[in-house]
Amino acid sequence: MLRCEPFPEARKPAYKLWIDFGPEIGTRRSSAQITTHYEPSALVGRQVLAVVNFPPRQVGPFMSEVLTLGVYAEDGSVVLVTPDRRVQDGARFG
Repeated sequence: MLRCEPFPEARKPAYKLWIDFGPEIGTRRSSAQITTHYEPSALVGRQVLAVVNFPPRQVGPFMSEVLTLGVYAEDGSVVLVTPDRRVQDGARFG
């Protein structure tokens, strides 16, 4: 992840994310409700999994271009899905 900022305009607490998918796809933006377990500064440099072939979605004043993947914890908070080893930015998962 290249950048992460608070998203105060979102209906539910969220962050604005800028994610690097390598030279083929480039940088894409995402809105994610991951504020319970993560601070913006701790997310920069972290790799995440995301779906890049969904249509963009307007979230308030922000265009979310990819769906960042996470799973719901028992308390309803979202925990990111991440690779357990460093991989090439933009690598496909299957």
